[in-house]
Amino acid sequence: MDTTLQDPSPAFGRGDPMVGQVLDGRYRVDGRIAVGGMATVYRAVDTRLDRVLALKVMHPTLAADVSFVDRFIREAKSIARLSHPNVVGVYDQGADGAYVYLAMEYIAGCTLRDVLRERGALQPRAALDILEPVLAALGAAHRAGFVHRDMKPENVLIGDDGRVKVADFGLVRAVDTVTNTTGTILGTVSYLAPEQIEHGTADTRVDVYACGVVLYEMLTGAKPHSGESPAQVLYQHLHEDVPPPSAVVPGLAVELDELVASATARNPEVRPHDAVALLGQARQARAALSLDQLDAVPPQARTAEHEPRDNSDDRTNVLPRSVRPVQLPLPMDGVQDQRDPQDQLNRTSILATPPPAPPAAPDRRRRASPRRGVLAIVAAVLLALGLGAGVWYINSGQFTKVPPLLAKTEPAAKKRLDEAGLDVKDVKRAYSDTDKRGTVMATDPKAGERIRDNGRVTLTVSMGPEIVKVPSLKGTALDEARSKLKDAGLAPGMTTKAFSDDVRKGSVISTDPDSGSKRKAGSAIAMVVSKGEAIDVPDVTGDSQADATLDLQDAGLKVKIATKRVHSEEDKGTVVDQSPREGEKQLAEGDTVTLTLSKGPEMIEVPDVEGMSVDDATQKLEDAGFEVDEDRGFLNLFGDTVKGQSVEGGDDAPKGSTITIKVR
Repeated sequence: MDTTLQDPSPAFGRGDPMVGQVLDGRYRVDGRIAVGGMATVYRAVDTRLDRVLALKVMHPTLAADVSFVDRFIREAKSIARLSHPNVVGVYDQGADGAYVYLAMEYIAGCTLRDVLRERGALQPRAALDILEPVLAALGAAHRAGFVHRDMKPENVLIGDDGRVKVADFGLVRAVDTVTNTTGTILGTVSYLAPEQIEHGTADTRVDVYACGVVLYEMLTGAKPHSGESPAQVLYQHLHEDVPPPSAVVPGLAVELDELVASATARNPEVRPHDAVALLGQARQARAALSLDQLDAVPPQARTAEHEPRDNSDDRTNVLPRSVRPVQLPLPMDGVQDQRDPQDQLNRTSILATPPPAPPAAPDRRRRASPRRGVLAIVAAVLLALGLGAGVWYINSGQFTKVPPLLAKTEPAAKKRLDEAGLDVKDVKRAYSDTDKRGTVMATDPKAGERIRDNGRVTLTVSMGPEIVKVPSLKGTALDEARSKLKDAGLAPGMTTKAFSDDVRKGSVISTDPDSGSKRKAGSAIAMVVSKGEAIDVPDVTGDSQADATLDLQDAGLKVKIATKRVHSEEDKGTVVDQSPREGEKQLAEGDTVTLTLSKGPEMIEVPDVEGMSVDDATQKLEDAGFEVDEDRGFLNLFGDTVKGQSVEGGDDAPKGSTITIKVR
């Protein structure tokens, strides 16, 4: 699949029915990023966590196919286990009706394919700067037991911040899983290793081969094998070595030729055994290059700007192991690629069995199959010793390998075992959140393990997710309710509190979902717990501390005295404020009310205003913080001089109190 996780153009995806939808009640689809053979990738927003992510949605026509759904689930589990900085992370996996999706890390940037189309061949330093983090990501996968199987420039993402990440583990397989298939191959034509084409087998070395092809493409701007049909490209993979990059770009260092040759050896036994080993070779090659060799500017003769580019083999394909082209299907999803005149070759191909392949060109190197030669010699020696096929039977003929049965229905698995000459020892059943009901989720021995002919295999068949009922918890104490949920196979979820007139404090009022509802085992159940009856807070301001405390305790509330006291007109030691105040909120029994006590009024010095005019005296007293009253007497209505004051100047009086001035 070509599932680039990058910024789409504003119009990209216009008219797509998914755009604007909210998937699974959580993921809002904002725009389409890319369309692949099995899925479409959208830019979306996780409305729950308010973050941008990439949503990879399987084409609804494929969602009914168990193998495709299993591949999606396998991709999510595999990447989640890797947790590597150079691997695109997976946040979530789920289904909404006909839509099966992965919620993935969103990378703003472009793919390596975009870079190659725009720039053509890269400088060796840039090529190695991209290759090394790719190999680090694949190395982590290989050491964790996985093979990517679909490495190509489309699956190498380059962020705007320069980070390199590997995407699209949709074809990932366990290293020890038998990957022989009957009749078809999954992969991308230009990057398939010879053993994938000829035998359908895939281990860590197929990723090494693909990385060698990608390195060749970065150094030269072109693929090592080309043709008018996938069949011609596959034939070259089988019969022709990848040429040295220096044959296309003269002056490239011999160390780079050797690195490409090592990674793309047609015999897998000659290749580095995994990406970690190839990463070591890449670093050795870098260390051997001079600055001039690392920064050599390649000629740009073979870029998309200078010649038509056929990217027919850039897409993931389903191919028979021996191939010839037949009529290709119409373009998927109505998406036309105007850049390529041979548009049909850009689509997923269905290829049939070919006529006998033409002989290889005489000037090409061709390696004989070492396996057939060795078998012929061994057979001759055994016959000469009179042992014949009996020795073969004793040493290996008594054994066979357990075929891959995961995701097969129970009848199909039993039939496959019977075809392999094996019996079913036992069928166990177990719950599973990821394996479809009635399908095989495990075998003992595991797929690929050797077992004697007529041996017996134990199948574990999925019963689907375990479904349990939510118990009735109303009136149950919180600790006991939590225990009952765990006993029922559920998990205690968020707890909120509410007032209740009929449920005692600390007991469950209700659950979400309601009792009797059916949920998957392990689901979280939210509970509302009683705070008891609601209590109206009485007003105790102006009361003494003792009286206020008694009134609040009689109401079932606790009392706390604030450490800081304040000046007020209230008498010292009386309540000047309370929190909460009367009518502000209702409290539950045992809740606390905080009281603030008065220090009494603040005492300040009274200014001396005798002899001043009435206006000046009034202004001075008010500025000091006092109220002013005039005493003019009956015969001095028009006087304007202060002859006395109720509090002598220099004495203290409560701030805000009234000072009377006598006017004569």
